[in-house]
Amino acid sequence: MAIDKLETMDDFISHLNGTFRSCDFKYCDLIGRWHHVTVPISDKGIELVRAGVGFDGSSVPGFTRLERGDLLLRPDPSSAFVDPFFEEPTLSVICDSILCDTRASFERDPRNIARKAEEYLTGFGVADESTWLPELEFNLVSGISFYDECYGSGYTLRAMESRRVMSSLGEESVDIGLGPKSGYHVSPPLDQLMDVRMRMVRAMEDAGIRVKYHHHEVGADGQVEIECFHDQLLRTADHIMLGKYLIRNIARESDCVAVFLPKPFFGEAGNGMHFHQILKKSGKAIFYKEGNYANLSDEALYYIGGILRHGRSLLAFTNPSTNSYRRLVPGYEAPTNLFFSSGNRSAAIRIPLYADTPETKCIEFRPGDATANPYLALAAMLMAGLDGIKNKIEPGKEGFGPIDRDITKMSAEELSKIVPVPKNLEEALEALKEDHDYLLEGGVFPADAIDTWIDLKRENDVKAIGRRTHPYEVALYFDL
Repeated sequence: MAIDKLETMDDFISHLNGTFRSCDFKYCDLIGRWHHVTVPISDKGIELVRAGVGFDGSSVPGFTRLERGDLLLRPDPSSAFVDPFFEEPTLSVICDSILCDTRASFERDPRNIARKAEEYLTGFGVADESTWLPELEFNLVSGISFYDECYGSGYTLRAMESRRVMSSLGEESVDIGLGPKSGYHVSPPLDQLMDVRMRMVRAMEDAGIRVKYHHHEVGADGQVEIECFHDQLLRTADHIMLGKYLIRNIARESDCVAVFLPKPFFGEAGNGMHFHQILKKSGKAIFYKEGNYANLSDEALYYIGGILRHGRSLLAFTNPSTNSYRRLVPGYEAPTNLFFSSGNRSAAIRIPLYADTPETKCIEFRPGDATANPYLALAAMLMAGLDGIKNKIEPGKEGFGPIDRDITKMSAEELSKIVPVPKNLEEALEALKEDHDYLLEGGVFPADAIDTWIDLKRENDVKAIGRRTHPYEVALYFDL
């Protein structure tokens, strides 16, 4: 059930009172996971909703230290939606994390960072609004299992459409299944996931997320895409978090599992999260100018220059998992080099050929994936682009293209002149350590949040993976 957008706390309380049995507070940690706490609705419950719910920030990854742990959740009424996964009527709301004593914004709260990026844009002068269109790519599988112990580790994803999986199980089927990398826009009966995608899209639209379209993607192992319409930065990040929540729960109700890993299957296309971006001034898009390359305005070209100059450090936020870099390899339309082009899907920034009017002219950042915290990823992209406008970074002079050729046919000498994306997460984190001043402008990213991000990712991701024996290492070296 959809609800009208609620603008004020009074509107929120009025809508909540007498209609719902519970109010669910949802909030995002620094890494990008949602947490929640539920308030039963009564007179005391209404008072608590209005005052905010306290929580232990030291138990939330990347937030506070133990000796200064108390934080408060303040609901954003405009984000409210009817939660379809509670038996009792429940109104869910996305919250900001604030300081208990002063009620000021908590600096490391990802929503606060995204909001400050929007405020920085407003005072920037060239534009006062950014809109974003995300593409959510993921796999739907019929089952998943994994284990990680000192005596062994492994995982199994059971794909319901893949020809190779169906044949390996020795099961008879009315369908032959999909061959590797053959799933793009296939129609039923090969596309077995139409109905579950429809349920996901209906839930997203009921929650206020406008969906552009959905379809089967290239991967035979149940890879699908749901693409949304443009919205403002903070609201887009909210919608990514909410969309993943709805998708995962609808999948569970449909006896399958939604997998957002960038590279869950070896030999198949990986899952990206492309971001289409437009800057506007007084409601008018500013990325179009006839006569320039791809009819891009000077501001658009500078914006591209900023993103590509800072691209290697930017990937520490847009691609923040070790698995991210298993996707960014040749052969799967995933970008491996930092350049821009019109229509070229191997480019880090693509200028869509169909976006050819002053109102629709946009850029598409292609490296990102869904392991990103969307609040931080969108804020970081915006700050990199604005740094490009501020310093008039021309992508051509920086060696970032445009390149309209098939780079797989370039010589090694030609490729050596193009800046590559990081080979792994450690390279991206090192780049972020060396290049992050553009994120500090306007106080958008707190320096200690960047330091914390680097420390957490190095310890919990890079080192944790590096210390463990990989199953394929056993196959490679067992008989030596």
